[in-house]
Amino acid sequence: MSASTEITRLVGEWLDDRRIGPSISAVRRMDAAPPRYRPFPRQLHPRLVATLRARGIDQLYTHQVEAIDSAMAGRNTVLVTPTASGKSYCFHLPVLSDLLEKPDGRALFLYPTKALTQDQYTGLHALIEECEAPIKTFTFDGDTPADARMAVREMGQIVLTNPDMLHAGVLPHHTKWLKLFRNLKWVVLDELHAYKGVFGSHLGNVIRRLKRICAFHGSNPTFIAASATIANPREHAERLLESTVNLVDRSGAPRAARHVLFVNPPVVNQQLGIRRSYIKVARAVASDLMMRNVPTIVFVLSRLNVELLVKYLRDDLRRRSMDPDQVVGYRGGYLPTRRRRIERGLRAGKVRCVVATNALELGIDVGELTACVIAGYPGSVASVWQQSGRAGRRTGESLSVLIGRSTALDQYVVQNPEYFFDRSPEEARIDPDNLLVLLDHVKCAAFELPFKPNDTFGAMTAADTTAVLRHLESHGVLHSAGGLFHWMNRSYPASHVSLRSIGDENFAVIDLKRTKVIAEVPFEAAHTTLYEHAIYNLDGEQYQVERLDYENHKAYVQKVAPDYFTYAHTNLKVQVIAVDGRGRIADHGEVLVTEKVVGFKKVKFDTHENVGYGEIHLPEMQMHTPATWITVSETIIDSFEVGREKVVDALRAVGRALHTVAALRMMCNRADLGLAVDEPEDSGPRLYLYDNFPGGVGFANRLHEIVEPLLAGSRDLISACRCEAGCPSCIGASVHPDPLFKTLPLQLIKRLLEPEQPDLPVPAVLH
Repeated sequence: MSASTEITRLVGEWLDDRRIGPSISAVRRMDAAPPRYRPFPRQLHPRLVATLRARGIDQLYTHQVEAIDSAMAGRNTVLVTPTASGKSYCFHLPVLSDLLEKPDGRALFLYPTKALTQDQYTGLHALIEECEAPIKTFTFDGDTPADARMAVREMGQIVLTNPDMLHAGVLPHHTKWLKLFRNLKWVVLDELHAYKGVFGSHLGNVIRRLKRICAFHGSNPTFIAASATIANPREHAERLLESTVNLVDRSGAPRAARHVLFVNPPVVNQQLGIRRSYIKVARAVASDLMMRNVPTIVFVLSRLNVELLVKYLRDDLRRRSMDPDQVVGYRGGYLPTRRRRIERGLRAGKVRCVVATNALELGIDVGELTACVIAGYPGSVASVWQQSGRAGRRTGESLSVLIGRSTALDQYVVQNPEYFFDRSPEEARIDPDNLLVLLDHVKCAAFELPFKPNDTFGAMTAADTTAVLRHLESHGVLHSAGGLFHWMNRSYPASHVSLRSIGDENFAVIDLKRTKVIAEVPFEAAHTTLYEHAIYNLDGEQYQVERLDYENHKAYVQKVAPDYFTYAHTNLKVQVIAVDGRGRIADHGEVLVTEKVVGFKKVKFDTHENVGYGEIHLPEMQMHTPATWITVSETIIDSFEVGREKVVDALRAVGRALHTVAALRMMCNRADLGLAVDEPEDSGPRLYLYDNFPGGVGFANRLHEIVEPLLAGSRDLISACRCEAGCPSCIGASVHPDPLFKTLPLQLIKRLLEPEQPDLPVPAVLH
């Protein structure tokens, strides 16, 4: 029986199963759609046309022709079509056609990750070899050997790299890349939707620097961008490129049939509103799919959950005397050799199930997978579709299963499936003019080329640019002479600027027994995963952290076989730095967020019981960012007559509901918004919602503008919940169920909204 036939039968069996069927809150079948074709563009080089015909391709999809025509006419182009719709041809073909005609030309292809760069190189190189074109193509990233870099600079007609390498390894050394920058005709930005938040804000400035260097060397490249579906592709591309862009968004590719199921785990504690562990449900679903020989990918929300599920699924296979190596994990922190090995296994069909974070959400070819299990709503409609697109990429029916957690956001989505199915994907938001980000890249730009009088950078006027340059001069990193601003600091600015965050370098994880680096962990994640006595999970195996060399960013680990994993706890403190505006209900301005990891607990595998605790002694982390905050006055506190402590607890409950509604209303990932409640000495208790990025990307100011409808939506979210005393689906669970735990937050919202607002149903507020 084929996998696609098995999918149809499996969905029917699950719906009829009394143990599973009641937990399925939505079933949708996306019908297959036929392809729409157009003849090859006339300007396409004959050698490419012959190669495509040899591949059995006698015509192209309509969107491919439209994108190729647009790019070859010299227009900056952004292409937005579903996964597996042949987007690569939309930039491979115009670039190769042009280089066949004009071999002196150059092209730069940018991908958000090294893994995707390697994956796409394979496909591009195969096409070049098949058409016997003398076009030299190279990848250039951190894994490129030093002796090969000169060859790439001298001979590379197409250079595939990532924004980080362009930022730190190419632009600062542009004088060594003269052939590239003097002849650069094409710049390709693949997976455009990945460039949002801090990463996108940094990339906008990297592109500013790239265009500045191109202008210096006399080139003016055409940009081609490709993306999965987002709500604002043209606006986002134009914000990144600061140029007019032509949008191609009507796909002509065929679409295979897809079943989409929402699963809401059953309630196991009615009083607390606690549902069965979504990880255990994901394990059961994935195991069932593996037993039926359905190739499956499971997406989870954290690196720890990758390792837990890999261990659990391998245990399931061992119990059935099956090869446990058919299950692999894939996440950030794996070393390049491990990632390449996993990718080869996926393409070769040797892997039956891969458990991944969103590291595999991007367009890496993962072979013929049929089912996608999403354990926990990933925070956006777009991410669900992007993850679902990893399965059923080519032919036959496929299956996507979204498993909800007990959290309010997940519960809203799985209990209101129309929110997901009838909703457009989210917008990608960036702020290249974020002052912290902008200053870093002005430094980098000054290192690359001195600034002249009346030069501008990005959206700044000449006067504003000069003011920034004078500021940097006053701090001793620039020097003005002869009307030019020169870099004068001994440090190398790009090496101190991370595009992914505003933080320090990764930590290396070193196996004491083998004295070998086995993984790397980002700076912030190291605080919650690499403290001494932590259990570090890697590829289904456990290592205990014996020593953490914090100053040198090294963690020394030893392989162990415990029956538990560890989970860190953090304390959060928010301090108002500046007030930019006040309102009747809320104020907004700049805050300092201080986070400190204070302790950890030991959690038993399978049962998830707490079996021990420990303290953590690490430096705190700080972040300046915009915030909106609500202060509860002493008058309101006194009016409740239940005591200050219960009112503060009610404010925390309001905060959890408000956080959910804000993420839905702003159409952003829940993790993009920080939440905190504290009791400052100089005021009543405060509830903060802040941009979870240093310097912010614009969320907090918008939240201040819509705080009243957000509170009204929070009231309706709590009121509509069927629980008696508060639960994770609305305001969190109370250890000791008490109806006051739910009614007090509603009364507090009512007091904050006075004069009373009209009742608004949740859909009206959120949609």
